[in-house]
Amino acid sequence: MSCSKQTSYDATGTFEAVETIISSEGNGVIKEFELEEGQDLSQGQYVGYIDTIQLFLKMKQLEAQIKSTISQKPDISRQIASLKAQIKAAEKDKERFTDLAKEDAIPQKQLDDITAQVDVLHRQLDALYSSLNITSKGITLQADPITIQIAQVEDQLRKSIILNPVKGTVLSKYVEANEIASVGKPLYKIADLSTIILRAYITGSQLPIVKLNQKVKVLVYADKGSYKEYSGMIEWISSTAEFTPKTIQTKDERANLVYAIKIRVKNDGYLKIGMYGEVKL
Repeated sequence: MSCSKQTSYDATGTFEAVETIISSEGNGVIKEFELEEGQDLSQGQYVGYIDTIQLFLKMKQLEAQIKSTISQKPDISRQIASLKAQIKAAEKDKERFTDLAKEDAIPQKQLDDITAQVDVLHRQLDALYSSLNITSKGITLQADPITIQIAQVEDQLRKSIILNPVKGTVLSKYVEANEIASVGKPLYKIADLSTIILRAYITGSQLPIVKLNQKVKVLVYADKGSYKEYSGMIEWISSTAEFTPKTIQTKDERANLVYAIKIRVKNDGYLKIGMYGEVKL
């Protein structure tokens, strides 16, 4: 940036910025809201919070509900312990009867009976294990919707904390602490003014001499006839013509139709939204 005396210009326009309106993501009373117009905010900076008492109580209710539901799941290992003990005893009897049968000390029928008894106990264990698993899975399925509700409340709790999403300067503040917020209600408007955009207008005859990423000089009035000179870069050229805005002058005053261009300029803090600027191509 430098200072110079103005001689001529090829296009004029006004400065603007990419403005973002930050809206509430929660419902309730705004308990804290720490920002002022003109304040610079960093990305992720804490701004305030919305009352979360009702959400906190809802969370406690859901946690108690899911705990109660899960407590109904059967203790599978304990419930099959008795039947496993019976199988173990029956298998020992089977081993003993097998040895006795080899020595013809007992009739074969006794060995057959104990073998059948072991088979029945194994089938009973399989059936019980299957039944308990089905019951357990059913209770887990009952708990799943509550788990989802807990995740929803956790998300609402996070969104009740107001964190600034983009780096920039606060342009407008729409609410104050102790006001009621609702989802979608605008809280403040912010824009990154470290670089600023000059929307200027050129005539159709100038269109062939401009191109994207072209460097240009931007002049802004300082005082006593002097101008501040900035380096800018054309980042956008309109593909359609429009009527010349009343507040804009062109190099050719006879032009009715002009093309808008956007010039990105690094801001040293002097440039403001709405300020008038002139361009030398």
